[in-house]
Amino acid sequence: MKPSNHISARLESLDILRGFDLFCLVGLEEVMHSMKHAVNAPWFDKFMWAFTHAEWEGFSTWDLVMPLFMFMTGITIPFALARYKDGRQRGKAYSRIARRVVVLWLFGMMCQGNLLGLDPDRIYVYSNTLQAIAAGYLIAAILYLNTGIRTQLAAAFGLLAIYWCGMAFIRCGNYGGGVYTPDGNFAEWVDRVCLGRFRDGAGMSDGMVFFAPYYHYTWIWSTLTFGATTLSGMFAGHILKARSCSPYRKCNMLMLTGAALVVVGWIWGIWHPVVKRLWTGSMVLVSSGYCWLLMGTFYYLIDYKGYRKHTEWLKVYGMNSIVAYMLASCVRFSCIGRSLFYGLEQFLGGYYSVLITASNAVLLYAILWLMYKNKIFLKV
Repeated sequence: MKPSNHISARLESLDILRGFDLFCLVGLEEVMHSMKHAVNAPWFDKFMWAFTHAEWEGFSTWDLVMPLFMFMTGITIPFALARYKDGRQRGKAYSRIARRVVVLWLFGMMCQGNLLGLDPDRIYVYSNTLQAIAAGYLIAAILYLNTGIRTQLAAAFGLLAIYWCGMAFIRCGNYGGGVYTPDGNFAEWVDRVCLGRFRDGAGMSDGMVFFAPYYHYTWIWSTLTFGATTLSGMFAGHILKARSCSPYRKCNMLMLTGAALVVVGWIWGIWHPVVKRLWTGSMVLVSSGYCWLLMGTFYYLIDYKGYRKHTEWLKVYGMNSIVAYMLASCVRFSCIGRSLFYGLEQFLGGYYSVLITASNAVLLYAILWLMYKNKIFLKV
């Protein structure tokens, strides 16, 4: 990562939407779950659907957080790599892409791969959102530099088709052949074979690898659909960057495309289930559709209508998104809250944990705010 002390002309709506995504992830989620335990009432549990992943099939609002992050990474590609499109400094472009992929991969291992544990027996190679973003970005960026938009569209459909064919028709022992259960799908088999003990939740016992019964996120085969999600964002980036397209038309294209993707995705889901943990093709279409709709809404309000009042606090998150994610994943500030407020525990009861998680979120925001005010933006 390197610090930058210059703010270039940016797509304001993208920064604010990214900030909204990060605020939900690093600022709001833990507080809401603490509130759930403190309130302990059925009426409050109904709100928690918005902050809980779908158990398997289906799609909740919280399932959109990771695809939105990946989608917005795709949007930035036409803006960040356009200077290399004509073939000049192509080596510099590849070096930039490779550096970003490696750094994101290592950060993912720090957040969820147990790299900081310094225990070789418990290191997990591919298990985090940042690594999925790295994989999707690598696919989309290489395609952007070397192909036109028609080839990119064909590649996106091709990735979805290859993923679906593998899930539907390849059978390996008790896995695959159109089975989409947690223990019987083809992507699960690929991860177990390719990652082995380096898969999240895996371990060794008597020289044999065992897999945690609770862990069914897939990564290797799902890399195909990570690429498709990032490409979806890149197509939105093409529209947003197009100078020949009026802002009003951009809004319409974003909204109409989003609605179409949602409809097609849910229809496809009848035969190819919407499962976020597998990152199925239908889930790509559904989640990408919602992302297009969100981007269209934010673009309309922020960049087209100019409604920017009271949005700067979201830019604090959005313009240092990787820092926010890394701090929230690797550093706990709750010890500061416990040191300052420990005397209140006897009075607050179960709400004391809410105070501590809220103080953790506030301290994280304070760090991001100081960086924002001093124009320090760390980029991968």
